[in-house]
Amino acid sequence: MQAYYPEGRLTETIENAELTASLSGLEFAMQNQTVIEGRAVLCDENLTLHVDFGSCRGIMPPEEVLFRRADEARKDIAVISRVGKPICAVVTGFEKRDGETVALLSRRLAQENCRRAYLSALRPGDLISARVTHLEPFGAFLDIGCGIVSLLTVDTISVSRISHPRDRLWVGMDLTVAVKSIDPVSGRIYTTLRELLGTWQENADRFSIGQTVTGVLRSVEPYGIFVELSPNLAGLAEPHSEKYAADIRTQIGRGAAVYIKSILPERMKIKLVLIDVGFSAPRPKELSYFVNSAVTTHLSRWVYSPPECTKQVFTDFESSSF
Repeated sequence: MQAYYPEGRLTETIENAELTASLSGLEFAMQNQTVIEGRAVLCDENLTLHVDFGSCRGIMPPEEVLFRRADEARKDIAVISRVGKPICAVVTGFEKRDGETVALLSRRLAQENCRRAYLSALRPGDLISARVTHLEPFGAFLDIGCGIVSLLTVDTISVSRISHPRDRLWVGMDLTVAVKSIDPVSGRIYTTLRELLGTWQENADRFSIGQTVTGVLRSVEPYGIFVELSPNLAGLAEPHSEKYAADIRTQIGRGAAVYIKSILPERMKIKLVLIDVGFSAPRPKELSYFVNSAVTTHLSRWVYSPPECTKQVFTDFESSSF
């Protein structure tokens, strides 16, 4: 059965290397409609992409670069922007050009096959692989298969609030995400990450009262200063004064040292004491998942809050609607 991956994943596989190493391998891929990958090295004056397989060259006309709905116009930038990047395709044929045999390629067909055989079967709560392709203040764009894009909004990246997705993610980062919702009209898939990064208790269990640890200054509120201890856990430190809180506001996103004063599951709160602030802003790092996607492929319901807490915070994927 054909598997569909974010672009760039196949380039690293032995199977793709074998299929693209010779014309006979490419012919086999064509006969079986197998998705292959190469690197787009040129976009010519006709907006035709030239793909390097090492063994031979592939060409992809502009109308074959991207799946479009009937009401969507072609965007030239969608073609030009593929140059220098891995690109997936199915082989549709071969032809001679100036004595050279070139493979005719279609990314559009690869995307259509991906939609029909893989994405159309997804439901809210399903766990899928993704790769970050672009970051904007409102969220991250993810490749969820053959270059098909999903939006991960900034509020679904983690429970701890961030000002920009770059605080947590980077372009090219591989993720496991859950399907949040599916637009019934366009078929667009929206994803969420925070449900895979642990409940309040799972994160709190990594810390103990009396520890002094590092965190990230995330926000200043009238009642205190929020310091992130992990992507899904933040504690609250009381400001010493209004002037002190104002000074902290200028250092949002930077590191801090905090003393853990108390951990209160029944109130879903961690009380902190600020020890020092102003450390260099920490770089995003690989995420720690609390759900093993090799074992668990679907979430029906995720409860963030501890059982003893009266305030319930949860995600019910079964009742998820667009």
